[in-house]
Amino acid sequence: MKVAVFSAKSYDRQFLDAANVAQHQPHSFSYYDVLLTPQTASLAQGNEAVCVFVNDDVGAATLQQLAALGVRLVTLRCNGFNNVDLRAAADLGITVTRVSNYSPYSVAEHTVGLILMLNRKLHRAYNRVRDDNFALDGLMGFDLHGCTVGIIGTGKIGRIVGQIMAGFGCRLYCYDPYPNEALAAIATYTSLDTLLSEADIITLHCPLTDTNQHLINHDTIAQMKRGVMLINTSRGKLVDTKAVIEGIKSGQIGYVGIDVYEEEDSLFFQDLSDTIIQDDTFQLLQSFPNVVITAHQAFFTRNALEDIAATTLENLSHFEQRLPLTHEVTYNPDL
Repeated sequence: MKVAVFSAKSYDRQFLDAANVAQHQPHSFSYYDVLLTPQTASLAQGNEAVCVFVNDDVGAATLQQLAALGVRLVTLRCNGFNNVDLRAAADLGITVTRVSNYSPYSVAEHTVGLILMLNRKLHRAYNRVRDDNFALDGLMGFDLHGCTVGIIGTGKIGRIVGQIMAGFGCRLYCYDPYPNEALAAIATYTSLDTLLSEADIITLHCPLTDTNQHLINHDTIAQMKRGVMLINTSRGKLVDTKAVIEGIKSGQIGYVGIDVYEEEDSLFFQDLSDTIIQDDTFQLLQSFPNVVITAHQAFFTRNALEDIAATTLENLSHFEQRLPLTHEVTYNPDL
């Protein structure tokens, strides 16, 4: 198949090309380092499929243009699909697939890295030592042993985060409509209200849906322990950033570590070091000394990228050969 790959970086080309070679090059990729939008959809002309990432716009307007160009498949090289209008895709006869599974350890381990960095202030300590400042004032942390960690969403990633934190000697409170049996053996499943009020560290590992957007908001922040640590390596729109900023300023939130941001599509995955960023909310958030932001890199391990490329090739080949699509995403009017 001929495939237009949008939001393509050097590592996308590296891993997709390697996976394609391993399968004797059944597909032809054209790489574009731009977001897929209604304005860029014309780049897909002559291709039967497009391969997209988390911040590409796969809304109705884009899909209509893709359908007019003869595109029959949208394959996401990521797990989330909230940026796709599944109803419009179904109406236009466009199939949608995703990467249902890739190394969950990548995101889980990055989550724990953020917790450790914030607690022990490793980001600040690193910069101090480089300036020959060896003072310890302002760098005090706390023992993770004995802390209560609240995990919202206990799929593969949430489960692994729980297992790692249990290894530190933490008490685990979990909230998920579908409890994970493997985690239930070492954790306590409880209500969201109890988790919010009892946890010293709260970490999010749930998909974004119409019902949980801004799950972390003024009201839920008010329920949290004063000085709580909040971690989000899941979906940016789970968190009301302005409410979090108010929580930081009041001291209700003591630490914030995020790998995702609700308006990240205009920021992440590009070098803006020579520009003036116009997002005042983001600029204010990153100005706080108790905030650590990484630019959606939690997934970014060799193992995960190999998994993503292999599944993307599988999706393309199975679609072309009219085989069952294990990773297809379909429109469900009841959701």
